[in-house]
Amino acid sequence: MSLLIPLVLLGFVLYASFKRVMEYERLVVFVLGKFHTVKGPGIRLVIPVLQQMVRVNLQTVTMEVPSQDVITRDNISVKVNAVIFLRVVDPQRAVLAVQDYLYSTSQVAQTTLRSVLGQSQLDDLLSKRDDINAELQRIIDQQTEPWGVKVAAVEVKNVDIPQDMQRAIARQAEAERERRAKIIHAEGEFQAAQKLAEAANVISQNPAALQLRYLQTLVEIAAEKNSTTIFPIPIDTLAPFIKGLLSK
Repeated sequence: MSLLIPLVLLGFVLYASFKRVMEYERLVVFVLGKFHTVKGPGIRLVIPVLQQMVRVNLQTVTMEVPSQDVITRDNISVKVNAVIFLRVVDPQRAVLAVQDYLYSTSQVAQTTLRSVLGQSQLDDLLSKRDDINAELQRIIDQQTEPWGVKVAAVEVKNVDIPQDMQRAIARQAEAERERRAKIIHAEGEFQAAQKLAEAANVISQNPAALQLRYLQTLVEIAAEKNSTTIFPIPIDTLAPFIKGLLSK
């Protein structure tokens, strides 16, 4: 009985000393409060009391950035939220350099989101989303790099625009479509006028072409069964007959 208790205690200590570390995890080990090493995946020995550990996950984390009230450069108030994809690349710095790297990254993302979008116009926010995402990723990654955190991507998800501004944007889009339609119509008229001018130039240089066009028009008119066509005879055609009669 006297040996049972020490054996149970020894078994408990041994059980508590061996830690299973997954492939996507790392153990940051301290000895009496001082950083010692970073241990990789497998079964690892951590001596109780003498050593302490912090388990760090290296998987990519998807973080939601809460909706932020942003006033754009053209003084339009919008609500914007985003999502960040990040992961720890240096477990030692993620534990030693910052108290809570997830919370700190979230705060940096919120302030950066308001700052960057506040320098953009509403049209850029709606049409140049990729450029804004790249700029957000660059700035946030610069600030989290000392913590051993890599920001892989930042995506602006929703841009909530006030109702009155939505109506104004719809009117603007409609006016733009009408403008383009008028320009296309004017270009068509211009091209048609150019072709008519070219045709007139060709006909003026070749009178026979005018006669052929005249005959073609008569054929088109005669195609209507309920129409009566008066075909005038050019005076040049009768000129030889008139000369013959006068000579007698």
